Amino acid sequence: MELTSVLKFLENRTILVTGATGFLAKIFVEKILRVQPNVKKLYLLLRAADDKSAMQRFNTEVVAKDLFKVLREKCGANFTTFVSQRTKIVPGDISCENLGVNDSNLLEEMWREVDIVVNLAATTNFDERYDVALGINTFGARHVLNFAKKCNKLKVLLHVSTAYVCGEKEGLMLEKSYNMGETLNGTLGLDIEAEKKVMDKTLKQLEAENASEKAITTTMKELGLERARKYGWPNTYVFTKTMGEMLMGKLKEDVPLVIVRPTIITSTFKEPFPGWVEGIRTIDSLVVGYGKGRITCFPGNPKTILDVIPADMVVNAMIVSMMAHADQRGSETIYQIGSSLSNPLEVINFRDYGFNYFTKNPWINKVDGKPIVVGKVTVLSSMDSFQRYLALHYLLPLKGLEIVNTACCQYFQGKYSELYRKIKFVIRLIDLYGPYLFFQTVFDDLNAEKLRMAAKDIGIETEVFYFDPKTINWEDYFMKIHLPGVVRYVFK
Repeated sequence: MELTSVLKFLENRTILVTGATGFLAKIFVEKILRVQPNVKKLYLLLRAADDKSAMQRFNTEVVAKDLFKVLREKCGANFTTFVSQRTKIVPGDISCENLGVNDSNLLEEMWREVDIVVNLAATTNFDERYDVALGINTFGARHVLNFAKKCNKLKVLLHVSTAYVCGEKEGLMLEKSYNMGETLNGTLGLDIEAEKKVMDKTLKQLEAENASEKAITTTMKELGLERARKYGWPNTYVFTKTMGEMLMGKLKEDVPLVIVRPTIITSTFKEPFPGWVEGIRTIDSLVVGYGKGRITCFPGNPKTILDVIPADMVVNAMIVSMMAHADQRGSETIYQIGSSLSNPLEVINFRDYGFNYFTKNPWINKVDGKPIVVGKVTVLSSMDSFQRYLALHYLLPLKGLEIVNTACCQYFQGKYSELYRKIKFVIRLIDLYGPYLFFQTVFDDLNAEKLRMAAKDIGIETEVFYFDPKTINWEDYFMKIHLPGVVRYVFK
């Protein structure tokens, strides 16, 4: 790799960013604009029908966010002008050829001007419809690659994937690529084009049967899980992301390709300020459920390592890595960005941080105005013990309440509905995230460590583009940054 000043590398660059309204994309865009105001242009691709609706989405879902308050204060009255001069909002869709960009003049302009392509568009829903996940995570990745090949000045294509493409493998997960058709359980026959045919055939059959939209959605979700688990992946999300990596690696030709695989992304550590987060992100489902009194137990090994990494560190790693591998024709480099190897956090610590925080700062119930009292979550060491706990403490009382409610002419319907929703919520979370609560994988981040050390040795802006998880004190981070951020930006 060749390292130089990152700020100098970014100067006068033209960057295409897909998925521009996403969580990481917003942080990436804000960082570039804030630290290198002399960037030439950011083409920001987002899903929209036309220019007007695209601009409306950008204004309401991106620059209006608190995330941009530091940049807004820095620019003052010139903020809107500054942003408009350095960004071009592009309506499109990566599930389509040419990224769904219909303006031929704009296409030619982008192919002529773009230096760097950053693919952040994805659906991260664990049980997404198979047709949707294939369109965005798998074939969308190929469309982005094909677009990048047409960029005359392309220096690097950076694709953001996920560390959990490894499935549920135990041990040290190396920063290795997946060959076309490779599976996690040894099952033969994975063919990406064939997967599309299976999906298309199922959709056509449903349409021929005049199935309702709800029925189609349910069937497509079940199909995704079925196909993923057939080949060894736990959910549709990681399966389709893996196939996207396979396509890029196979078809890249001379494109310099960098794949960044973050682990569980959490709120910002330092920049633009600590604690910014958006949406319910993986472990924050547990945080919200616990803080609101819905979760009193969950299955998991208390000693399981929970691999989390702040979002600003992921973005910084992205920026440094795309600079390090610019112009390396035909190369493919994978960076796993996480903390499990160098600064491990155990499930039991995460539980205790949550208990300590919500004991001192209880969430106020909006129905009765009373603080919600939380207890220490019971961590059950096996799925069997969880099932027994659930049956004894929830399902049996629910059945009893159902009988009493029926006998009393639905007098206890409100209480019954509340308990039913709570149980359904817990079961849903465990179904989606259960495999990760017993996760025995540690992610090797040797490439990221080499990149950090090289940057440090050369003395390039390591204070600006920090991404070393060893610098994080987890107790301070969760108690003073992440949990307050989740309460502020996610709790409703």
